[in-house]
Amino acid sequence: MSLVGDLWSFLRERKKWWLLPVIIVLLFFGIIIALASGSAIAPFIYTLF
Repeated sequence: MSLVGDLWSFLRERKKWWLLPVIIVLLFFGIIIALASGSAIAPFIYTLF
């Protein structure tokens, strides 16, 4: 959790709010890849790409 806190304080202090959508999209893709690796919905996720 310290990584999230450090990232949040960096964004707040440096006024780098444009990085927030980039981080959210990267997290979204990471979750999709994690789901696609070992679940029953993997064939449906593969059709998205």
